[in-house]
Amino acid sequence: MIEKVINLEGVSLVDFLGVENENIKEISTAFPKSKIISRGNEIRIQGSGPEIIKINNAFNELLAHYRKYGKITTDNVLDYLETNVNKEDLNLKDEIVLYGAKGVAIRPKTSNQKQLVEAANKNDLVFAIGPAGTGKTYVAVALAVKALKNKQVKRIIITRPAVEAGESLGFLPGDLKEKVDPYLRPIYDALDDMIPSEKLNFYLENRIIEIAPLAYMRGRTLNNAFILLDEAQNTTPMQMKMFLTRMGADSKMIVTGDTSQIDLPPRVKSGLVEATHILKNTDGIRIIHLSGKDVIRHRLVKNIIAAYKQAADDGKTRVPEDNA
Repeated sequence: MIEKVINLEGVSLVDFLGVENENIKEISTAFPKSKIISRGNEIRIQGSGPEIIKINNAFNELLAHYRKYGKITTDNVLDYLETNVNKEDLNLKDEIVLYGAKGVAIRPKTSNQKQLVEAANKNDLVFAIGPAGTGKTYVAVALAVKALKNKQVKRIIITRPAVEAGESLGFLPGDLKEKVDPYLRPIYDALDDMIPSEKLNFYLENRIIEIAPLAYMRGRTLNNAFILLDEAQNTTPMQMKMFLTRMGADSKMIVTGDTSQIDLPPRVKSGLVEATHILKNTDGIRIIHLSGKDVIRHRLVKNIIAAYKQAADDGKTRVPEDNA
């Protein structure tokens, strides 16, 4: 075992290590095979040579950030680990789901996304639950496209419940599908990334890929298909049971949703919440939970969120009125 000592002379320990050494704890979690000890103005790292180099690099980067900004937050630590450590530990070169329309490799970007890929490969029904931006829908669409390209299924069916999320569908023109299509834009965007436009249009026109409201699923048996239910938190228990029992022979399902964004009327139970409770111990079904750590977004967005949180903590969220 090798030991490395990092001197923190002239550094405010609470601003660098965090309250109760929370920043050190995050680094220790990322490197479970090594031991990181904070004593006074010293940090002692004990472990193997390669890991000590990685940990030392992490502390050097964080020290540079501290000297520039005067403070290290847990978000700073997690951001560094996600960018420089966690991705490396995923062995991403071996985890390509498929190559997109422009030849770009589409692969899981976080450990939980990797778990989602592995769960879908081993199970015919997977629930992926997590907040917006965690890539659950994008990964699910990629898995469906891969299955179609590899001729594991003959078609892809993507659906979602037609629930008004603060906007009225009734005043939009067209039939139910045309009303809901704009809300399915993230699905179309994901497909655009993965399938050349001409081929995608062919698939859509010939119903090899079908994108439709959940109401269109009633009474059907979906054989030899990869079926994706998006925004599943907005299904009722009856709708969820109806959807799950559409699964036919040689089919796979992925159900995605965010239980913190339920738009159902008051006192109406979410079908997603009920289904994951009822089916959590059922063989052949996996439930994958994603979290804020899986959010893939522009760095500036994280700064914006942190700024709003700080303002809320300071009691300054009220914006002065514009008297101009």
